[in-house]
Amino acid sequence: MKRINPRLAKKHRAYTVQELAEKLGVHKHTVRGWLKKGLPAISDAKPTLIHGAQFQEWWAKQRKVAKRPCKPGQMYCFKCRELTRPALGMVEYTATNAATGNLKAICETCDTMMHQRARLANLSARMPGLDIQITQAPSRIVERARPSSNCAKTEGA
Repeated sequence: MKRINPRLAKKHRAYTVQELAEKLGVHKHTVRGWLKKGLPAISDAKPTLIHGAQFQEWWAKQRKVAKRPCKPGQMYCFKCRELTRPALGMVEYTATNAATGNLKAICETCDTMMHQRARLANLSARMPGLDIQITQAPSRIVERARPSSNCAKTEGA
């Protein structure tokens, strides 16, 4: 599914169905489907005109309705497309900085890895009753005593 950028439709301009479809990179039948779902048109006259500001408001409302926030103890599985509990009640937290990090768990339904951003301070409230294993993120820069073998300067040269 293509991600629609509603800001491509300018607020102070009216678009025909074809123009809006071209602007957003979708088919004109998609825009007509949106009109049937409640996208407001300027009038019932032909050609159908859609005001950019009304489209942006309607699109924001549609996105807000589609959101499904996770309840405590749940994560979203992209394979199942459902909110599920982590398998075996286990979650791994890897810190990315002092305040935030990433949660990783296995979906209890399909055994796929689930990921979620979380604040360290909110871990107990976000995942109540689950076993949380806290690990440190691997360092990105490794200090070495000797230069690597593909370095231009070698010992004895």
